[in-house]
Amino acid sequence: MARNDQPDADSILRDPTKGFPKPPFDRQEQPWPGLARDMTPKPDHGEHSYVGSGRLKGRKALITGGDSGMGRAAAIAFAREGADVAINYLPDEQPDADEVVALIEAAGQTAIAIPGDLRDAGFCRWLVDQAIDRLGGLDILVLNAGRQQAHDSILDIADDDFDATIKTNIYAPFWTIKAALPHMKPGSVIIGTTSEQATDPTKDLYDYAMTKAATTNYVRSLAKQLGPRGIRVNGVAPGPVWTPLQVSGGASMDKLEQFGGATPLGRPGQPGELAGIYVRLAESDNSFATGQVYGAMGGGGTP
Repeated sequence: MARNDQPDADSILRDPTKGFPKPPFDRQEQPWPGLARDMTPKPDHGEHSYVGSGRLKGRKALITGGDSGMGRAAAIAFAREGADVAINYLPDEQPDADEVVALIEAAGQTAIAIPGDLRDAGFCRWLVDQAIDRLGGLDILVLNAGRQQAHDSILDIADDDFDATIKTNIYAPFWTIKAALPHMKPGSVIIGTTSEQATDPTKDLYDYAMTKAATTNYVRSLAKQLGPRGIRVNGVAPGPVWTPLQVSGGASMDKLEQFGGATPLGRPGQPGELAGIYVRLAESDNSFATGQVYGAMGGGGTP
């Protein structure tokens, strides 16, 4: 042990280039929206690693897309920090959602599962009402659900596909925020999940990238609008992160095999590596941060 019985630095440092899955990955494909439990390797959402310390004790959170990816990582972290959590997801994602509910409850917190399609305005309003009623309030809103489908050309994007991406990624946050705001008190927070695609788009994610640019801008615009009300609005901008988006149409098989390999860390991120960012943006001690976009891109991108 080091002086004062503190752990030696070498025993607590974690090399970000080692101990994480790296490409090449197995070719794999799932129907949209995909399940984390069926991916190889299975994503790490912090199930076995995230340790809380009461930073969100007594808080009430609603997370869209809370069954997998960054939404699941945030749900686990929020619960272990003392928050009660409601998650939304598509009905096809129920197996993943069941795992999240069990993890929230294992942390001693209330877990509310609310399946449904965010592309419907009426459902978004009902979702918020249900979350508030069953949680007893709402002071953290995480808008994480997203749709991503890769196409080599704009000519390959059907009108219905384009509409589905825009409604999921842009309309749904608009409807959900409108429904939630009248119930959110000063000190509440809104967190949007944007992407490196907002500022450095790839050619095969034309429609997805434009929605993430819009997400970045609604974060910054709403922060100015809601600041006087004491409500903070921030965003998280991931780079390549290993989630079901990639195996359910979000990446070509060639891209999937080498996913994340071009980052300076030589690998994709795991959702659990971003959990602490969501916690930091939600906790009251971070009260001067609003209108900010926090990047986690493995060394690339510009949030």
